[in-house]
Amino acid sequence: MRKLLLISILSSFLISCEDVIEVETPTDRPRLNIDALIKVQDNSENTTINITAKLTSSFFESSSIPEIDSMTLTNSDIATSEDRTISLIEQPAGSGRYTSTVTNSFLTSGVLILDIDYDNQQYTAETRFVPSVPISKLAQGTDTVFSDDEKEVIIAFNDIPDQENFYILDLDFNEYLATEDEFYPGQKFEFSYFYDDNVSLGREITVNLLGADKNFYDYMTQVIVQAGGDQGPFQTPAGTVKGNIIVKNSTEDTTDFVLGYFAIVQQYTRTIILE
Repeated sequence: MRKLLLISILSSFLISCEDVIEVETPTDRPRLNIDALIKVQDNSENTTINITAKLTSSFFESSSIPEIDSMTLTNSDIATSEDRTISLIEQPAGSGRYTSTVTNSFLTSGVLILDIDYDNQQYTAETRFVPSVPISKLAQGTDTVFSDDEKEVIIAFNDIPDQENFYILDLDFNEYLATEDEFYPGQKFEFSYFYDDNVSLGREITVNLLGADKNFYDYMTQVIVQAGGDQGPFQTPAGTVKGNIIVKNSTEDTTDFVLGYFAIVQQYTRTIILE
């Protein structure tokens, strides 16, 4: 009986001490979030473009799909107007995924311009194709850093000589690395990447090596840092990182900008099965 009475008294004390804590969550009006990274595979003749459009959301809500009025891709160096511009079609309807298949020659030369019409506003971005290099080595190692359960993968590639180069490594599992050739110009660059113990043996890992220009490298560096390594760089970032998609014909700074980035890069791919 005494035990029951003591429990009753303690329970009353704990309940009476409860305070309601109000957490102020981030609030901002929805913004367009555009994943417009176009990857040209090294061994293909055509590329299927997939550009994804979403709207950012409040803290506890999932993202929604915007109704884009039109989305086009233009190669300004093509002489004939009928071949210069392609329209990207949302497929399937309501998915927020805009797609078209084009020849690699359309993407790999000239200035490419992305135009988006949304909610009575026009947005635009431009870029040029950036080449990459093959992955010369992808092998499993035996070293560890923090625990014996880590799995080492050794990655190497040869830098393009006689020019300043930037690269983005897609290491699978939404893990990315941005690197520049300041310390290995025209040389072989080899390093180890350690996957944690959540990656099981027998799992196939895909590593992609993407070319990048200075602006895309800087953007990816910021987003990777803000993502903290636990989400992909084209998810809604932890902070506001402006990309290269801007309000068309704008002559002054504006708060009406788009999250995401437009880039066209060459991609080389290799896979390895962990043993």
